[in-house]
Amino acid sequence: MRKAINFLLYLALISLYSCSGSDTYRGLWKALDERGEKFEINFDAKSFTIKDSTGKTDGYQYKQNSVSIKNSTATYGIQVSDGKSYQINFPIANDETMGVIKDASGRPLYIIGRSRYVQYEEIYGLK
Repeated sequence: MRKAINFLLYLALISLYSCSGSDTYRGLWKALDERGEKFEINFDAKSFTIKDSTGKTDGYQYKQNSVSIKNSTATYGIQVSDGKSYQINFPIANDETMGVIKDASGRPLYIIGRSRYVQYEEIYGLK
């Protein structure tokens, strides 16, 4: 009986933790959209902000709702409070310093880099 209670408490803690954003993508990112416009995206545990090049900032609440790691590449699913879903994908194996934020259909919205603006070609290897 005690093992069952401990196991249920463990599951409860995991489910509470999984609602918060992963440490992998928390923090400040430099981002480029598909037109090459510059943004800064800052992820906290349950919210994020997007600041454009004019300084306009929009804030959003979110919950992390999935994690997938395949062939050393990670994808985190988030659900924004307005009901929209996005994926934060790190497609280069063992490199979580640059990635892609995709919409629900898989279309890249932002290319993100921890310390600099990263070009689409750097992520997808196109020349």
